[in-house]
Amino acid sequence: MKINNLDDLEQVKKEGLRLIYPDKLKISVGMATCGIATGAQEVYDEMKIGIEKEKLDAILTKTGCLGFCQKEPLVDVFIPGLPKLTYQEMTSDKTREVVTALKDGQIKEEYLLCKSEKEFLLDELIKTYHDSKSNGNLSSIPSYHEVPFFAKQRKIALRNCGFINPDSIEEYIARGGYSALNKSLTQLSPEQTIEEIKKSGLRGRGGAGFPTGIKWEFCRKAKSDIRYIVCNADEGDPGAYMDRSVLEGDPHSVLEGMLIGAYSIGSSKGFIYVRSEYPLAIARLRQAINTVKECGLLGENIFDSGFNFDLEIREGSGAFVCGEETSLMHSIEGVSPEPRQRPPFPAQSGLWGHPTNINNVETWSNVPAIVAKGGDWYSKIGTEKSTGTKVFSLVGKVKNTGLVEVPMGITLREIIYDIGDGILEDKRFKAVQTGGPSGGVIPADLIDLPVDYEKLAEVGSIMGSGGMVVMDEETCIVDIAKYFLTFTNDESCGKCTSCREGSEALLEVLTRISEGKGEEGDIEFLQELGEAIKDASQCGLGQTLPNPVLSTLMHFREEYEVHINEKRCPALVCKELISYYILPDKCQGCMICLRNCPVEAISGDKKLVHIIDQDKCTKCGTCLDVCPSRFDAVAKVSGEKIEVPSHPVPVERSV
Repeated sequence: MKINNLDDLEQVKKEGLRLIYPDKLKISVGMATCGIATGAQEVYDEMKIGIEKEKLDAILTKTGCLGFCQKEPLVDVFIPGLPKLTYQEMTSDKTREVVTALKDGQIKEEYLLCKSEKEFLLDELIKTYHDSKSNGNLSSIPSYHEVPFFAKQRKIALRNCGFINPDSIEEYIARGGYSALNKSLTQLSPEQTIEEIKKSGLRGRGGAGFPTGIKWEFCRKAKSDIRYIVCNADEGDPGAYMDRSVLEGDPHSVLEGMLIGAYSIGSSKGFIYVRSEYPLAIARLRQAINTVKECGLLGENIFDSGFNFDLEIREGSGAFVCGEETSLMHSIEGVSPEPRQRPPFPAQSGLWGHPTNINNVETWSNVPAIVAKGGDWYSKIGTEKSTGTKVFSLVGKVKNTGLVEVPMGITLREIIYDIGDGILEDKRFKAVQTGGPSGGVIPADLIDLPVDYEKLAEVGSIMGSGGMVVMDEETCIVDIAKYFLTFTNDESCGKCTSCREGSEALLEVLTRISEGKGEEGDIEFLQELGEAIKDASQCGLGQTLPNPVLSTLMHFREEYEVHINEKRCPALVCKELISYYILPDKCQGCMICLRNCPVEAISGDKKLVHIIDQDKCTKCGTCLDVCPSRFDAVAKVSGEKIEVPSHPVPVERSV
């Protein structure tokens, strides 16, 4: 239906509420990329078969990512009269069991994400819920909000992800969608809307952290009859998937944010620049755009206000430099995606020489909530200078990986240990890297650091778009710096000499150090060159490219010194600095390592102590992996030589 006014919006909202809260059983499967990658499509198909086979009177639908990627596939079961029940790590077999249990009026308790203290039949659970609700005590009812992973989160940008069907505009509207757009167009002037964004303190979530409202104001005041608005969805940081999850789970929040932004700055044309590696996000965006056009919320005379706006998708080819806004604009224009000198800034002269406002996906998704509830509401969340929430992709050596949205000012400890549940295998936490390949590495002794723009900058890191990579004691700092420099060196467009040649030189020195060929003065050279690259590079990629090196020199200088002076890798990672030995007092001559060595570097026979030929060994570690744990006969060392026999000898003891 056409949505021309608030009454029409209310009618659609009623339909959406019936879809979200039907008067019968509803089952929703998490079908974002993370869920599909772990088998959600198979679970969905099996659920459909089971519902038909058991003749369940149920609605089967899909949703986006709830954020707890570690527990995917996730399935939500909505039973009238109850809060939703979330099942974790679902498989086809588990799906069949859940369907059978539902038919029998039971809950498959052991598969729930949050379990109650006792088993319930559905009728008992409903009665218990309403009894406890009337008493003000819901502690006996399983709810995913009780899970530590979610307890400290506050979802604004991700408010609908994992809850609504992303293809349903009705469900989005039922959750308050497009009411903020209506408010802007019918109650607020463009200047008043911008003032609300300024009062909120919202800063760009793409990395730079520039105040969003001021950015909009610059663009509106620029003298031109044509203005453009752009969504930067070219998410290129390794391990980052915040923007992808929003586009897959709640595309309408981005569209509504862009519509509000376009009205505010006086734009009638917009572009969403999304990387082509996100096919599901693109498909759901196209579906959302088609739907809002059919409803009259995109095109001419939106909400009978006289405001006209059109929007199209431009697919990027995956170049990391296109995340930089001037390179992105060149790509949209169809020319070589290289950055250009600023000023003029895009707000003054952007696409085809006209004023252009660019924000990223997360920034746009925050806008409707701010306009709906007011800038003052948002400004009270977070810290004084870093208001609101921030979405992070929590990955690496942490038990609970996933997408988290937390208030600004939360500490690294709370994110890593309260939400992430600590380090895998309970190993020692060593460092966390924030801000993607252009970010910095923060050591364990700063784990109580509040996470906001200013505090991260003080310790040599950045907020970036929101990547957060956790490292344990087995991570080599030199190796991690080399990894990120390899990525940014490959992705440099090559326009600036400082970035092009500087990144090559940094990488060459880091490689030498990791191979045991470091020299006196290398650390000073890395420091001096890193600072020069920051000062001389033209765009944000070059200016932040040395951050992994500079931050690790700031906090882990001694680890560089050990690599250079002692030719040793404390984390036992750098291949050229490690060796494998078979311990003569533990080897039982079982021949497992000999048979599995891919380069035949091991000699020996049954009941003879085996020997590794160090000249042939490629440091692959296969011998260590296959040696039976009861023997523990293979040692991995760095900077150390173990005395072993020169040739195989009889073992000294029996098994």
